[in-house]
Amino acid sequence: MKYMVYDVEFDFTDSQGEITPEHKACINYDTVGVWEADDEDDLIEEITASTGWCIKNIDYEVQLK
Repeated sequence: MKYMVYDVEFDFTDSQGEITPEHKACINYDTVGVWEADDEDDLIEEITASTGWCIKNIDYEVQLK
């Protein structure tokens, strides 16, 4: 299935150093768009694996054909 991701809130508190607001914004910007996944759990795993950051909240909708 395809998912349109509108916004992702990441958990940057486990950072091993300082992350600038600009870097946080870039990570979020890179995740907005269409993702392909089997289900919601897979979507979260795909984004987490791609970015290296755990997700606190995600705003998306399933893309129907």
